[in-house]
Amino acid sequence: MSLEGGAALKEGPGADVAQAPVRRVLDTNIVLDLWVFDEPKAEALRASVESGSTQWLATAAMREELARVLAYPQIVKRLTHRELPASVVLGHFDRWAQLQTDAPKAPYACKDADDQKFIDLAVHHTAALHSKDAQVLCMKKRLERCGVALNPVTTIPA
Repeated sequence: MSLEGGAALKEGPGADVAQAPVRRVLDTNIVLDLWVFDEPKAEALRASVESGSTQWLATAAMREELARVLAYPQIVKRLTHRELPASVVLGHFDRWAQLQTDAPKAPYACKDADDQKFIDLAVHHTAALHSKDAQVLCMKKRLERCGVALNPVTTIPA
C-alpha cells in the first residue's frame, strides 16, 4: 500500500514555516495497519499522524466500527500475540482523530455501504482518503473529481 500527501514541514528555504496539517480520512483497515499490524509501509503515515502533520478526520461511527473490528477473532488473536489491549488502539483513535459530525452524502456511492462514511467525510472536507478496500479503490477517478486524493504517498522530512 502506498501512502502519500504532503508533509507539514518543508525542507529548504522557508523550512521554519510550518504548513497547515494535511487533512486525511483513514479507513478502519488503515488504522489497523498503523497500530495493530505495525505495517512497515504505513510507518510514514503513522509518524505523520503522531507528529501532527496529519489532521486525521473521523466520526463517532468510525470509532464504533473500529471497536467492533477489534473484537473480531482474527484481530483479537493478533492483539493477544502482541500483548496489545484493544483499549490501546482505541486510545490512539481518541488521542489523534479529530471527531467531526457525520458528513452529507457524497455525489458518488460506494458499492460497500460500510465504506460510504469514509468517502462522505473525505469529500465533505476535501481530505485525502486512505483505504485498501477494493470497492473504494475502484472509485479513484470519481473521488478525484470531488477533490479527494486516494492513498496519496505520505512523506515525512528527515
